[in-house]
Order: sequence, then C-alpha cells, then structure tokens
Amino acid sequence: MYGMPMTIFLFVCLFVTGVSCNSVGDKIYVDFKDNIPCVRLLNATHQIGCQSSLSGDVGVLHLLESEENLDWVLSSGPDPPYMVMLESTLFTRSVMMKLKSSSNRVAGVVVVAPNTNPSAGFSPHASCPNENSGVYTEKYSPSLAHCNATVWNPLGNNLSYEEFDFPIFSLKDDNDTQAMRQCYMDHNRPVNGSKPRYPLCAMQLFSHMSAVTDTATCMRRNSIAMSLNPEFVCDPLGDVNIWALSKPLNVTEKGHKPGESVIIAAARLDSRSFFFDIAPGAESTASGLVTLLAVAHALRNATQEAQLNTTIMYTFFHGETFDYIGSSRMVFDMERNQSIIDLDNVHSVLEVGQVGLHGDTKLWLHSDPVSRRNSSIDEEVVKLIKNLNSSAKSLNFSVEEPGSSQALPPSSFQRFLRARPIPGVVIENHQSTFTNRYYQSMYDNSDYLNVSYPPGLTPEEQLDFVTDAAKVLFVVTLSVLSQVSRLLYSFLVMPNNSWFQQIITSSYSKQISNTTTNFYIGVNQQMSEPTILVQFMLANLTGSVVNTTQENCNNQKENEDDKETKHLYYYVWAQGAAPPNGTEREGFCVRSTCRTTKAVSPAFELEEYTSSNYSTWTESRWKSIKGRIFLVASHDLEMLTLGVGVGVLLTSLLLTFFISSKADILFNSGREPTNATY
Repeated sequence: MYGMPMTIFLFVCLFVTGVSCNSVGDKIYVDFKDNIPCVRLLNATHQIGCQSSLSGDVGVLHLLESEENLDWVLSSGPDPPYMVMLESTLFTRSVMMKLKSSSNRVAGVVVVAPNTNPSAGFSPHASCPNENSGVYTEKYSPSLAHCNATVWNPLGNNLSYEEFDFPIFSLKDDNDTQAMRQCYMDHNRPVNGSKPRYPLCAMQLFSHMSAVTDTATCMRRNSIAMSLNPEFVCDPLGDVNIWALSKPLNVTEKGHKPGESVIIAAARLDSRSFFFDIAPGAESTASGLVTLLAVAHALRNATQEAQLNTTIMYTFFHGETFDYIGSSRMVFDMERNQSIIDLDNVHSVLEVGQVGLHGDTKLWLHSDPVSRRNSSIDEEVVKLIKNLNSSAKSLNFSVEEPGSSQALPPSSFQRFLRARPIPGVVIENHQSTFTNRYYQSMYDNSDYLNVSYPPGLTPEEQLDFVTDAAKVLFVVTLSVLSQVSRLLYSFLVMPNNSWFQQIITSSYSKQISNTTTNFYIGVNQQMSEPTILVQFMLANLTGSVVNTTQENCNNQKENEDDKETKHLYYYVWAQGAAPPNGTEREGFCVRSTCRTTKAVSPAFELEEYTSSNYSTWTESRWKSIKGRIFLVASHDLEMLTLGVGVGVLLTSLLLTFFISSKADILFNSGREPTNATY
C-alpha cells in the first residue's frame, strides 16, 4: 500500500542529496579547463617525465615571482608541500632542478604558457639530438660520435629527458590562471615575511601514470592477461610514414624494382616539447615539410609530362624526434622486401630540414664526410650539390657547403647510412650549430617563424594573406605563393580552414582542430592530426582530379571495369567546397600515388624491447588528467573538527545505547490491556 509513495520519496531524497553534493563540490573546488601535463615516457633503459600519486597531489599554492623567492618553497615556508606556480620566464633548468632536489617540499608545478618568446632562447631537448641512434658511432667514426666535433643544439638543457616525481602542468594565461593568482594574493602571499593566515589556497593535480621503470617492464605487463578485459599500461610511440611517387609503381609488388632509380626527397613530420600536447615545431618541422610539399606541387606537371630517368619519392617520416622511428622503419622494411622498393633502388637521399631563413638568403648543404671517402659516392654527392647550386642561382638565393670534415646534422638520412653508403644531402639553414633558438620547445611557434597577420583580418583573409615566412619559402620552392601561405596557415595557425576542408574526406572533417597543429607523434592507436593534414595535402598537391562517381572512387577504381589502377594509384573522394547557400558540398575524386606505411619502431615488431639499434620509446597510459584549486583550513582546525565529530559520534552512540536499554520505561504508554471491558 505504501510501497510506491515510499519509493518516490526515497528517489526524491536521493536526487536532492545528489544535487546538493554537486553544488557543494562546485562551491569548494575550481577546476581548470585547459591543462596540459608533462607525461611519462619510457625507453630501453629508463623512464622520463612526470606523474602524480594515484589520488592526486595536493599542496599550498605559491606564486614564484623570482628565483630568489625559491627559499620560501625549498626551506623557509611554514606550510609545505607547495604547489609552485611559475611564470614562463622562470621555467628554466636551474629552477626546475632545484625544485626536483626538494621534492619532499614540492607537490607539483604549474607553468603559465607564455604570450611572447624568451629573447635568450630555450630548448628543453638534448644538446646532441638522437645521439645514440644516428650513424655516428664509435665504430663508424669515433671522432664524430656523440657530437664530439659539433654540438648541434648548444641551448639544449636536457630538461625533457629528466624524471620528476611530482606533476607538472602547463596552463594558458587566461581566467583560470588569473583566478589562481587572485587566490594566492588573497590568502597565501606573505606580508613582510610573516606567515600567511588560514584558510590557505591549495591546489590538487591528477596525472598518475600506469607504466614504470622502462619499456621492457611495461610491455611485459601488457602481455600479462589478468582478466577478460586486461588493462595495458603503455603503448609504443608510432603513427604512419606518408609518401608519394612522381610516377606510379605497383604497390603489390614488394622489394626490388628492376631498372628503377629512386631519389628519396624527405622531411620529418614530428616535433615535441616538455609538455604532452604542445609541439608547434614551426621551424624544426613545419618549415621543412611545407617546403617539401610546395616543391612536390611545383614539380607535379613537370614530372608527369617528362619521362625522367629517376623517380622522386616524396617522403614524410614520423617519429624522427624519438630516435628516428619512421626512417628506421622504412629502412627495415626495405631490407626485408616489405617496401615498394629496396635499398638497391635508392639512388640518393635529399632531405629538407630546418629552412626558416629569418632574413638570411643562404642555405647550407650538409653531406656525410665518411661515406664520401668512397669515390663513387662522392661523385654523386658532387652532382647533387652542383644541381642544387644551379637551381639556387636561378631563384636568387645562395647555397654553400660547410667544412668537408663536418658531420651530418641530426637527420633521417643517417638511418639510411647506417644500412649502407648512399649519396645524399641535407638542406639546413645553419652551417654548424642550430640557428633555431627554441628547438623542440613550446616557443618554436608561428611568431618565431614570422608567420603573423595584420590585426582585423578574418580567418578567410588570413588564409590567403602572404606572410614574410611565405615569401621566404616561396623563393626556396618556386611554388605558387598563395599555396605556400595556405600551407603555413594550416599548420601553424588553424588547420580547420575552408581550403583544407575542401580537400579532405568527410570522415575526417570533424577531427581537425581550430588551434595550432600539435606535431607530437603520439601512440600507435590512430593517425595524428599532422598525419591527416599531410596525407590529404600531398594527395591534392601531387595528384589529379578524375571524372568518376563517389562509389567508384571509394572502391579504388575509375570505372566499373577497372581492376588494375588501384595497384598504381590511391583514390580519395574529397568533400569539395561549401557553397554559399549552405547546400550539400560538390565532392570530387583525387587520384594520386600518395600512400601510408607503418611508422612504428622495428623493436616492437621484433619484440626487442632493450634494443640499442632501434627506438624503444613508449608512452605511459593514464586514467585522469585534471587540476583544481580550493581553500584548506589549518591543521589545528582540521583536528578540532575531527575531534568534535568523534565526540558527537561517541555521544550519540552512548545516548542511543541508553535510550535503547531504557526503552520499556521511557516509552511505556500505560495502555490498558486489550481485554479490558467497560
């Protein structure tokens, strides 16, 4: 009889209680909206990066206003541990290592993302990038090994390769950071050296990492199936390499192609910084790949119409930052006849590296002095350099060679040389050490490459605006100037623009962001944004539009009877331009030789997780990445509150026991017996 009303009553009570809990939680905590963590990476020997405890790390917020102010955090502050908030100017190796050495007083660090780049330069990468995975070893050339002759990245402080046992986050300088500053000023800032009074502003950061020790350990734990739904703790870094040929070759025929001579024109596809999701790579990556894309576009008609003796293979290697993942995988596949060509087909390698000129008009042509001791290799390299010199003169800029004994800079070409002597040249904007003062950092951005726009331009106007960087790369590539502008805008400003939406398929159209491209490779689960961008750009810039239906295009054929061209070409149905009246787009079919192949280290194919020959980098998995601030009471008040609560509990228990034991007396109503009569 009372079941339904009681159920409704309980439901309403639970609902009200839930709403009440949520509203109380919202009043206690202020959550961060955009937080980007430093995450844990592992390789064959150790782990690097950052993490929190399983339940998150909590500390009193302290705004570090100068390096001299560090003593408050490291020794004199009365309320450790501290969550240290850093302005970007204080995000240096010196400050971070001092915080690391006092991790018992430091619960975490928040770095406020900068609006301008530091004038002195900053690179958290190694001073000798990919030191142990290139061609220069003790066996190949002891005098050139370990950057003995040339320290390529002198500003590199190796901070990205340190391990921190507390969380480190990057936050945009927006409302969240303003709220944090205000909270600190209102509650935590010491006045004339005096101890701040409670309540204090505290912060909690969650970034617990599942993997520990090294890649071999985490991969072993991945292989242990403890349940029907096993949880993996790490994943190999990986994605895909992207390539296109100047003339079609049958992709079903792997291995050596008799009579084929192939020039590999290469650029890298990835970058990184200290933080997981910030890798703008403007000079270190975008300048090279935009140049190669523009060159491929400029040579499209010439290579299709002329019968060249050699085939150009435009190749974009992924994961080169992490011990040459992409290039080592392509060489591995070539050696095992798993690629469309083998090493015998490779005539030479021409790699485009960092080519942002910054007002200069000179590029440098680097080659390997060791392989050039072979007269036939040297002869081919001389021919390459002569041809590049001739092209440069016609474009009104100059190219030069560095000293004949200088090693190659860090480059994908080194992985080919590890396999065998091959002629090759690496084009860079530096003679010896990098001119890039922000190599592999969050400051290697569009501002540094001089990609800027007048105020007041709409996104459409910015897309076609010719920046100073576009003018420089136009001179180098002799491509269409507006095309270079669009490529730079798409990578460094806004990938999700009207031009790129025209050449992409509808299935990927929702995956493109409205912010600067993140060139971090990520894990081998799905294609990263730069991979998607380059794949469709390369297909559009080197391919041609064919007249066929969407169904045929998606089925990789030009007509109903076509069964062969899919082995030579790849077909993509681009969604086309959006009409002004908002009706359905008019798509078209692009035929190109653009393909993708694995960019996962051979170490994971061979299950050699302690390999010294191949990259072994993995990324730890995590469950939650978040941060929040709140007010915390003093320890004495917390203990008093606990004591009062325990006292109330004990009192209520005693009172309940007393009432229960005396219930017959206390609740005796003196009612008459039921058999009473009147």
